[in-house]
Amino acid sequence: MVPFYNDQERLRLKAKPGLTGWAQVNGRNALPYHERLKLDTWYVEHWSIWLDMLIFVETIPAMTNRGGLYQEDARPWEKRPEAGGE
Repeated sequence: MVPFYNDQERLRLKAKPGLTGWAQVNGRNALPYHERLKLDTWYVEHWSIWLDMLIFVETIPAMTNRGGLYQEDARPWEKRPEAGGE
């Protein structure tokens, strides 16, 4: 699947997966795929220990708030802007 990623999607892979992330504390699955991708790549480009601390602190309310857990569209990856989606 990775050979088919565009440059922005490959940039996202520079961050190691973790328990939380910038996209998770800024909307979770309520955001369309391309918005989560933008947030993830923004994180990679602006990483700092302070940003990680902010994400950690913001994770606590995100975990207790059920907002953004589920998305009506079960296949958000198909709505890429270049594919004629959102």
